[in-house]
Amino acid sequence: MKIICVGRNYADHVKELNNEIPEDPVIFLKPDTAKIHDGDTFYIPSFTNDVHYEAELVVRISKVGKHIQPKFAHKYYDQISVGIDFTARDIQQKLKEKGLPWEKAKAFDGSAAVGKMVNFREMNWDVQNLTFRLNVNGKERQKGHTGQMMRSVDELIAYISTFITLKVGDLIYTGTPAGVGKVEPGDEISVFLQDDAMLNVIVK
Repeated sequence: MKIICVGRNYADHVKELNNEIPEDPVIFLKPDTAKIHDGDTFYIPSFTNDVHYEAELVVRISKVGKHIQPKFAHKYYDQISVGIDFTARDIQQKLKEKGLPWEKAKAFDGSAAVGKMVNFREMNWDVQNLTFRLNVNGKERQKGHTGQMMRSVDELIAYISTFITLKVGDLIYTGTPAGVGKVEPGDEISVFLQDDAMLNVIVK
């Protein structure tokens, strides 16, 4: 199982971090040790003082694919959820300044929270017409709509599969909208998809 993440896929988030809009999707990976689930605890690592939450739509791959054409990409997934890409922003900034990979800031243990999976076809949901939001201690902090993605889920699957063979169970984190922020010990973070509670974690 691979966790494949897409960066800078919402223009408003690109702007809030003063980044440039990329010509191609920005791709990075997280190991399976990064994965935590609904109801788990997220522990702030000792090496950072500035961990941010980033709420995202998550897609689960349902069959093996390589060099998938965009028009066929919808055949390669049927379950979706929401997730949090926890990011050590202070570490990431240092890496970016040196032109180095982001893994130390993005791929640490527990950095990929994922919610309960649902079959979006059974729910009669259009993947590119969904809302999701993140609350911290009951207050809304982040809200997004999948129609605001610069590259759709199908486009992302086609692009990623050009470089990496997709296998059953792989997760794709499709990018975060604006509104990211710092987490603090004691925070309770909840993420909703179409107003359905999908993910809840406690920060320690």
